[in-house]
Amino acid sequence: MFAPGTRVLVVDDMTTMRKVVMRSCKELGLAPMFEAADGNQAWNVLNEKSGEIDLIISDWNMPNCTGLEFLKRVRADARFKALPFVLLTAESEASQVKEALLAGVDNYVIKPFSTAVLGQKLGQVHKKLSA
Repeated sequence: MFAPGTRVLVVDDMTTMRKVVMRSCKELGLAPMFEAADGNQAWNVLNEKSGEIDLIISDWNMPNCTGLEFLKRVRADARFKALPFVLLTAESEASQVKEALLAGVDNYVIKPFSTAVLGQKLGQVHKKLSA
């Protein structure tokens, strides 16, 4: 699992969902948190807080800039391309999952989810990155 104090950027257009994700992250020992309402805002936060963010958890379906578009932007930038990135989605279609994997997502979580499921997915990401 990620070390206590791992700094997370939570991206979701719904305030309530950002709070749910942040609460789950805190229960898992991750903090402090940064948040954004879409991929464009998240990109600005990532640039402003460069070096201060250790993990990104982003919704897929958002206005202005989707989670997938944000993921592609992150992976295309040498400064951020190695940041662990997890997508949250209500979609579980194989074609979408494949598209996210091809874009470089580290894992994805199907909504709704529990803190235990998020922790399991984050544990898988950490194990993969530590190998």
